[in-house]
Amino acid sequence: MTDFKDKANLIWGVADLLRGDYKQSDYGKVILPMTVLRRQDCVLAPKKQKVLDCLPKVEKLSDSSKDLTLNKIAGANFHNRSKFDFAKLIADPNHIPANLRNHINGYSASAREIIEYFNFDDQIERMDDPKADILFQVVKKIAEIDLYDMDTMQMG
Repeated sequence: MTDFKDKANLIWGVADLLRGDYKQSDYGKVILPMTVLRRQDCVLAPKKQKVLDCLPKVEKLSDSSKDLTLNKIAGANFHNRSKFDFAKLIADPNHIPANLRNHINGYSASAREIIEYFNFDDQIERMDDPKADILFQVVKKIAEIDLYDMDTMQMG
């Protein structure tokens, strides 16, 4: 499954879950931010625990100093302070909306801005609505896709 086309097909396979609850023209409102979240999660996974372990040590620093320190530990231009990653999200299906929001809010400001651009909180609410009830299924499907080795060009 290292082939780019296979991964793209898996990502767009999420559309099958959206069919009926979303118009085809609205699929991107879910698929794009979920793909970005999953990519960020995959990139941060190798050093996620180190970032979490460092949180008490940086607690008293200014926000900008915290971000710089945690970004350095994460080995990226962003980090996530939430205890949740995709594996932990799908391990607790009964609390998926709150835990997903916690995961999103745990990102450093620059990474969170990307998700906020999509007004993704509206989609979380819509997918969690009892009429649709597809939020967990979408998160689970996206969690199955490893986007760690995708480069910037492929992500585009």
